[in-house]
Amino acid sequence: MDLTIFEYLFLFFMIFFAGFVDSIAGGGGLISLPAYLFLGIPSHNALATNKLSSSIGSIFSTLRYAKERYVIFEIGIISSIFSFLGSFFGARLALLISDSYLKIIISVLIVFVGVFMLMNNRKKVISKIPETSFKKKFFISSFIGFIIGMYDGFFGPGTGTFLIIMYTSFLSFDSISASATAKIVNLSSNISALITFLINDKVLFYIGLPAAFFGILGNWIGSGLAIKKGDKIIKPIVLVILFLVVFKSLRDLI
Repeated sequence: MDLTIFEYLFLFFMIFFAGFVDSIAGGGGLISLPAYLFLGIPSHNALATNKLSSSIGSIFSTLRYAKERYVIFEIGIISSIFSFLGSFFGARLALLISDSYLKIIISVLIVFVGVFMLMNNRKKVISKIPETSFKKKFFISSFIGFIIGMYDGFFGPGTGTFLIIMYTSFLSFDSISASATAKIVNLSSNISALITFLINDKVLFYIGLPAAFFGILGNWIGSGLAIKKGDKIIKPIVLVILFLVVFKSLRDLI
């Protein structure tokens, strides 16, 4: 499909902002995926192309967190392996659903996840990661990786936030370590879903590759900043985008 210059500019700005938001608080997919859908890109192609741009962009924020030694690799590697497997099944499930039904499901999920994230006031508490048995850590981290990976392969937005909540809740990670470790797990599930979509020829490279450049910029700048009042800007924009994509989806269905 052909996009106008204004549509490309709109998309690139949204991908940049999505990368910026995602590297700070997670949930960038709530901005990037609706942007693809708003331009009239079919659901399967939107999911696939979003995976391309988000995967490339998240590599840079992941490297930056790893460089600062915030990633807990013991947990992250286990979760990453299982998130890779889960994401494969999630992406395959998405491919089995027709475009019209998938659009409805995506619209509902965008609203649900968006409302959850906007209401979630996660506090950045710093605490020590408690010692626990390897067997327990393996079970919890593999379960988290597989379940959230499957969700990411099928849909995606909010994956990083869900990972952070689970790491802080079930493994008592501090918020910085949880955010950093979630990055490598999310990257693993993104790559798995991307491979699945590539095999099925759903990725629009001529849109996704240029968009990925702006995702890199957003992720790199966002991961290097500590923003105290970011929610005051991010939340209203997310609300507007949610409204627009749901309105357009309902209009198309009608």
